[in-house]
Amino acid sequence: MFFNKIKQRESGILLYGITPPKAQTSLEKIKTSTEKSLAILSSLDIDALIVYDVQDESARTNEERPFPFSSALDPFEYTSQYLHSLPIPKIIYRPAGKFTKDELTDWLQELSRHGFFPVFVGLPSPDYVVKTSLKDAYDVWRTNHEHHSVIGAVTIPERHAVLKDEDVRILDKVKSGVSYFISQCIFNVEYTRQTLQALVAASKHQQLPLPTIVFTLTICGSVKTLEFMEWLGIHVPDDIKQELQTCTNPATRSVEIATLIAKDLIEFCKQEAIPFGFNIESVAVRKEEVEASVKLLQIVDQLLKSSGLRVQTK
Repeated sequence: MFFNKIKQRESGILLYGITPPKAQTSLEKIKTSTEKSLAILSSLDIDALIVYDVQDESARTNEERPFPFSSALDPFEYTSQYLHSLPIPKIIYRPAGKFTKDELTDWLQELSRHGFFPVFVGLPSPDYVVKTSLKDAYDVWRTNHEHHSVIGAVTIPERHAVLKDEDVRILDKVKSGVSYFISQCIFNVEYTRQTLQALVAASKHQQLPLPTIVFTLTICGSVKTLEFMEWLGIHVPDDIKQELQTCTNPATRSVEIATLIAKDLIEFCKQEAIPFGFNIESVAVRKEEVEASVKLLQIVDQLLKSSGLRVQTK
């Protein structure tokens, strides 16, 4: 059970991340696409499903967005209305700062009623007017839900490479009740190692338990997708970038690259006694990329099982 694994700081957690359909999608197409998604999701051996909140981050940077922004359905509403038949826990993202304390209180109550788990994320742009700080949002959660739920947060290794303070950010959130962190998509293993090394040292110094770190791996099926990932702030090392730009089948190659990253992180976390897991992200609509994400999840699942970190549940 996802809740127990997080509470007990077990390694080997496996998640799958999706985005809701676009807001302008017709009801008929939503139902059709959801049926296809449920057929795929019900076959996966995962601990929980992540449903992302899609935000327009264009104000975050002056660089032109490779893809035009399209708003998506609210992740909680989509999940509760269309994915309720899927008998696994759901993790719902929400930018807490966009909502008042009362709104967050009501939202968390609805999440609890459905058995969902929250992940609070930052605002899509630095000039956005904050209605509730992350700290206050965590306080709202702790007041009513800490005894029966777990709350997650996001970690960004690229931020640590620049600011050298990701360990501080993580442990501050741990003190607010956060027990697991889901990373931004990882292509730069060295950035991730540096973040983890700083976190291990800081947790020992402060005598705090290490939270569970869930590493996000994703599929890059085209040059345009690569450009979009970089626009989002994901750092792709030059050698990997060149491979993805020039190979004949980038989706297949990105499965191989992600597999190597997963093997590296499994060994590193075992050596450092860091509780960890993986999130395989599937946010593309192309069939080739969706199939590649499922293939990657199956490979990572087997890597975890062969390392003795995961047992067969299906």
